[in-house]
Amino acid sequence: MPTTPPSAPDALLLMTSTCPHCPGVLQSLSALLKAGKIGHLEATNLSVRPETAATYGVRTVPWVRIGPFELEGLRTQGELQHWAEISDSTQGMAEYFDELLKSGARDKVLSMLAADETRFDALLHLLAGTDTELHVRLGIGAVMEDLEGGETLRGRVGSLAALTHHPDARVRNDACHFLALTRSADALPAVRALLDDSDAQVRDTAKDSLAALENPGLN
Repeated sequence: MPTTPPSAPDALLLMTSTCPHCPGVLQSLSALLKAGKIGHLEATNLSVRPETAATYGVRTVPWVRIGPFELEGLRTQGELQHWAEISDSTQGMAEYFDELLKSGARDKVLSMLAADETRFDALLHLLAGTDTELHVRLGIGAVMEDLEGGETLRGRVGSLAALTHHPDARVRNDACHFLALTRSADALPAVRALLDDSDAQVRDTAKDSLAALENPGLN
């Protein structure tokens, strides 16, 4: 029986005639197309089609979209292949969110979550990572605050509750705070359980979160 070939993402390159790095990125993408790492390649020269830049909100070139990932600036063939290989995975989306939050692109993360709520799982994957950098964690917190009380966050009470059992106190603490942001009564059991947590900061956060959930009108 013939096997189904692995899926490969499509790629789009926006370039200009004067960009010194664009020919190299085009060459790299062409090599990935030939190797079957991407399934379709489209390239547009903004020097000839400048209106395309506005369509995609592009301000700098080279600009590449591989699957759901939008990448700016010079990227090596190895980097482009890496993004192609992880384009359809939660881990890949988590890596992309990590890169966005490191650069302060919180609004981009929010727009991607609005387009596809299932991507929230990647944000939780990043939250659960013990090696996630502090400023990325702060970025996750800012995203959560933007989603406070909304259906996207309320629908993830179960996933956040699961993180309250994480061995890392930082993760438990963040999960507890974010449960309060859901404004859902379903979050109460998980928050109450943290009142007896081994970590003092988690216990304090649980008290504050419990108060916020039990008295939503005071927030």
